[in-house]
Amino acid sequence: MDPETQNAVATLNKLALRLYKRQKDVVKFDEYYRGERGKLNFASDQFAEYFSQRYHEFSDNWCGVVADAPNERLKVTGFRLVNPDGGVGKVDKEFWRVWRANEADYFSDQAFLEAIIGKRAYGLVWNNPEDEKTPRITFEHPGQAIVSYDPETNRRRAGLKLWVDEDTELEYATLYTPKALWKFQRRQSIMENGRTENGLYVIARSTLVGGWEPREVDGEPWPLPNPLGEVPLVELPNRPRLLGPPLSDLAGVAAMQDAINLMWAYLLNAADYASFVQRVILGAEKPKVPILDDQGQVVGEREVDLQHFAVDRVVWLEDPNAKIGEWKPTPLDIYTGVIDTSVSHVSAQSRTPPHYLMSKIVNANAETLKTAETGLVKRTEEKTESYGRGVREINRLCALVTGDAERAVAIRGGATLWKDVEIRSEAQAVDAAQKLWAMGYPLEYISRRIGMEPDEIAEVLEMKRREIEMDPTAAIARQMADRQPPGQDSTGGANADAA
Repeated sequence: MDPETQNAVATLNKLALRLYKRQKDVVKFDEYYRGERGKLNFASDQFAEYFSQRYHEFSDNWCGVVADAPNERLKVTGFRLVNPDGGVGKVDKEFWRVWRANEADYFSDQAFLEAIIGKRAYGLVWNNPEDEKTPRITFEHPGQAIVSYDPETNRRRAGLKLWVDEDTELEYATLYTPKALWKFQRRQSIMENGRTENGLYVIARSTLVGGWEPREVDGEPWPLPNPLGEVPLVELPNRPRLLGPPLSDLAGVAAMQDAINLMWAYLLNAADYASFVQRVILGAEKPKVPILDDQGQVVGEREVDLQHFAVDRVVWLEDPNAKIGEWKPTPLDIYTGVIDTSVSHVSAQSRTPPHYLMSKIVNANAETLKTAETGLVKRTEEKTESYGRGVREINRLCALVTGDAERAVAIRGGATLWKDVEIRSEAQAVDAAQKLWAMGYPLEYISRRIGMEPDEIAEVLEMKRREIEMDPTAAIARQMADRQPPGQDSTGGANADAA
C-alpha cells in the first residue's frame, strides 16, 4: 500500500471513529422522535421493577410535534443570484431546474427533518453520467456521513459516507477529498447487534481499523480524480455554534418527555386501583367453608379464596361487630396537572405554540394565534439561515460540475428563497398582496412574496402579458404611443431628452 493510500485509509478510520461517536446521539434522538424512548427513566427502582414491562410500549410523544412544527414550514422556492457589482440579481431558473430534476424539493424536506432531530444532515453533489447538464444531488443521513474542517479557514477538508449493503453484507466507504474520491469496502463483522431497528448502522469499535480493500468500479480509475478541487459533501447544521457541535431541537425536550411518560404511568396505575377500590374488613375472621368427605360429613374447613369475592362481588359477614373500610383512591387530577405543566414547559423550551400541544385555546382571534406562533416563526427563520447557506453551497458545486464558474460566484453571494414561514390564511395573503400592488410593487415581487415558485411566477407573468395584449384600451394606448412624433410625450409636449 503506497503512502497516499495509507493516508487515505488513516483519514477514513479517523472520520469513522468520529461518526461512531456521533451515532449514539443520532440514534437516541431518532428514538425520541419515534416515541420509542424515554419510558420510566426517572421511576424508582421498586416501581420500575413491577411496571416497566407493563408500560414499555406506552409513550405520550411530544418530541414528534416539536420536530415537525418547524419542518412543515420549511420550503425552498428558488434561488437568487448576485450581480457582478454586488447588487441584487435575478432569480435563476437553471438552478431551480436542476433542483427539481433531482427531486430535491422532496428530499430536502426529509434532510431538514433529519437535521432538526439529529443535529445535522448532508448534501452530496457529483456529475451525472446520464445528463452532463444536470448534476446529481443527494441528501445523506447524519448517521452515515461526516465532514471534517480546517480549523483556520473552516473549509471542508475531507468527507466520508459510510453504509452497509444488506444484500452483499459488505460495508462500503467513500472518502471525499479535494483531489480524489477513495472508494473502499470490507466484510462487515456485525449485522444483527450492530443495526438499530430503524436501520442505522452502528460501527463497532473492534472493526473500526483494518480490513479495507479498494472498491473498484468498472470504467473508473482508482482513486477517482476530483475535478471540482473541493469536497463535494456539504453539511446542513441545525442550530450551529461558533464552538461545539450543532444542537438537536429535541435535546432540551428529551428529559421532560421522560417525566411526562412517567407521570402517565403513575396516572394509569392509580386509575387501575381507583377503578377497583381496595377495601378492608375489620373485626371478623377470614371466611371459611367446610370440607366434606365422600359421605357428606364435615371433616375440616378451609379459607375462602378472596378472589372468589372479587369476582362475585358478594360477601357474607356473620359477626354483627364487623366493619367494612376502604382506602380512598388517589385523585387523578394531581397527575394531569403535572402533565399539563410539563407539556407547557416543552412548549416554552422548544418555542412550540401552546395550541400545537394542548387543545385548551378556544375562540382565539387571529392576533392571539399570531402572537402565540411568534417563537416558532423566529425558530424557523433561524433554520432558513443555516440551511440556506448549505443549500447555496450545494448549488455552487452544481455550477462547478457544469463548468460554469461565473454562476458559481453569483450563487455564493446570492440567496436561497423560502416560502413564508408565517402561515397566513388565504384572505390575509390576498389582502397583503392587494396593498403591495396599491403601493406600486411589481407583480413578480408580489408573487414571490406570497410564496409562489419560479415556474408559477413565470406562468403568471405570461398570463398577465397576454391579458394586457387582449385589453383594447391598452392596445389603443400602444398605437398612440407608436404614432406620436419623436421628441414629444403622450401629452404632446417636449420630452426630457429633447429639452
